[in-house]
Amino acid sequence: MLSDNDISDFRKAGKITAKVLKEVEKLVIAGESLFDIAETAEKMIVDEGGKIAFPVNIGINSTAAHYTPGVDEKETVPDDAVVKIDIGVRVNDCIGDSATTVDLSGKQEKLLEASRAALEKAIQAIKPGVKVGEIGGVIESTIKEYGFKPIANLTGHKIEKGLLHAGVEIPNVKTPDPYELKEGDVFAIEPFATNGKGYVNDTDEVRIFSLHAPGNVRMRQGRKVLIHILDNYGLLPFAERWLHKEFKSKLIVNATIREMVEKGMLKTYPVLKEAGDGIVAQFEHTVLVNKDGCEVLTK
Repeated sequence: MLSDNDISDFRKAGKITAKVLKEVEKLVIAGESLFDIAETAEKMIVDEGGKIAFPVNIGINSTAAHYTPGVDEKETVPDDAVVKIDIGVRVNDCIGDSATTVDLSGKQEKLLEASRAALEKAIQAIKPGVKVGEIGGVIESTIKEYGFKPIANLTGHKIEKGLLHAGVEIPNVKTPDPYELKEGDVFAIEPFATNGKGYVNDTDEVRIFSLHAPGNVRMRQGRKVLIHILDNYGLLPFAERWLHKEFKSKLIVNATIREMVEKGMLKTYPVLKEAGDGIVAQFEHTVLVNKDGCEVLTK
């Protein structure tokens, strides 16, 4: 069970997450720099007294997850785009995780509503003793009622102190997963809806990493990069962009990341795209399971 201090910190993280996400949503306009959106959001998190739990994810149209701008990013928000913003905040290693979708086209509101309604119904279904696979069934049926598909190979996830993904998933489709929700569990619930094929594929592009198994690196400067990762991010995801800003040398950073990936020291998070190039909508909240149901922490 969580301590009272932990619960308080999860609530603080959730409040900061909600506040920042609401402000960042206003930045999503055609022509706006993706780099500026991400950097502004991350600065807001720190200014509000939190720490960044993972790089701000910006998903344009069929990009579902794991895209964060590079340090030299020139991309801007396209006209008529459907844009997903996913942010995470930590307070004393207690994490809030939330996402929203903005439809600049004005043509995909039904798709957004499918994801939003699935999130609301999933939250209503959460209480101790309910199996996570049953929550997935609620999400799946709701999205299909709107005429769309849930993304079957993306999931919500249990959160523990210092761990964004704590080993238990809440699927977006019905499964036989037997894990039963318990009072004191913290979960991020994130229904993804699409008008495409209903699953995502990895791309070759990787912008986000996390430490998996610390080891030795060859270069002296590379060891400084490793120490920085250990001291500042622990096991949480980080952006290549952050290291480029910190060390001012793409050569050192890129060589160190390449070596660490080859040695299995880093986990990679490939950019995920919808398999049929469908538009993807995502809404997400972090919840604390209590005896009567759950408390939404990121509202």
